[in-house]
Amino acid sequence: MSSSAPRRLAVLRSHLRPADPAAPTEERDPRPAAPAVSTSTCAGGDGDGGGEGCVFCRIIRGDAPAYKIYEDDVCLCILDSHPLAPGHSLIIPKCHYPSLEATPPPVVAAMCSKVPFLSNAIMKATECDSFNLVVNNGAAAGQVIFHTHFHIIPRRSGDKLWPTESFRRCSIEPNETSGLVSCIKEQLCSTLESSKAEAASLPKES
Repeated sequence: MSSSAPRRLAVLRSHLRPADPAAPTEERDPRPAAPAVSTSTCAGGDGDGGGEGCVFCRIIRGDAPAYKIYEDDVCLCILDSHPLAPGHSLIIPKCHYPSLEATPPPVVAAMCSKVPFLSNAIMKATECDSFNLVVNNGAAAGQVIFHTHFHIIPRRSGDKLWPTESFRRCSIEPNETSGLVSCIKEQLCSTLESSKAEAASLPKES
């Protein structure tokens, strides 16, 4: 594990427990000693961190180096430059989207469809039989680079990568949970209705 791995671990742990304001922030060096990726089209530069301000956009365009292990028309998979474990990789869409909810469902679907294929190759290459699929979405969840990406992190038994895995979980409280379930369902219904209304307002093809 590299010298910066503890900082990376502090960021990624946030998907399992609340962020610690005193914890060190993630630092990335976009200049690992690695071959550059091939040039690809990136639609970044829309004012939300894309274009020149986004390290992933630079990698996608071929302006910054990275260890590329897979590429297609929609996404790119590279080795993380500060891995938590050997083989720690990132799946990145080639177009710039700052968050998961801003990423079009077809793009998310394309990224997810590559997870079994890529994770299987990564696990075999690292001689692991498990992996974590992690998405840090939003600053409070530990997202540092605001370009949607998935982490594939190979795991070994006893590696103790997530100390919270040994924490005892508490059972949910029915009285508190019923209200939460109702609220979530209301939000889902509202979103579905809005989607239907938008689809109905689109001009029909003749």
